[in-house]
Amino acid sequence: MATTAKSAAEFVPASQDLARLREAAAGCRGCDLYRDATQTVFGEGTRKARTMMIGEQPGDQEDRRGEPFVGPAGRLLDRALDESGIDREGVYVTNAVKHFKFRRDERGSRRIHKKPGRTEIVACRPWLDAELASVQPDLVILLGATAAQALFGPDFRITERRGEVLELPGDHDAKAVATVHPSSILRSRERDEAYAAFVADLKAAVAVL
Repeated sequence: MATTAKSAAEFVPASQDLARLREAAAGCRGCDLYRDATQTVFGEGTRKARTMMIGEQPGDQEDRRGEPFVGPAGRLLDRALDESGIDREGVYVTNAVKHFKFRRDERGSRRIHKKPGRTEIVACRPWLDAELASVQPDLVILLGATAAQALFGPDFRITERRGEVLELPGDHDAKAVATVHPSSILRSRERDEAYAAFVADLKAAVAVL
């Protein structure tokens, strides 16, 4: 017997009000990640934002606080936005997957990030579509491969399309630019160079506006 693919679709309300969407997302059971995560981490920002930034998934600190991009990667993103001349208050930030996926270390005391699978990315896509429909940004900046593949499919490669101005697929009338996720800069052995390239990507992206 064929199994039905998991999806958040049944939990997404028809309303385009962000507060209503956030409230509904708190009870999402569209995939199994909710079982271990502390809470749903929905997007944040004004509905009038011209720019939307999409990351992979919440991290440990985001999961505990219920806010996107508030951990080390978020602090690096804030600095890069400032240097790029982008006001974060005017940006809507979210993730392709709304629950933290992790594994425990050998002692069981630390939660270590685990990359979400294609099933989880697809299951969470209805929330991303709802956010796009509500905010209707002019520009979408995709932070990392997971975010880019959530919208452009699993064959999308950041290494090949980084910095390219793309047409967002579907009914969304927006441009998209893909770059790396801030967390990859934190892991880089050449952090200064990686950070400078990231800032350059952000400056080039907002030039689209």
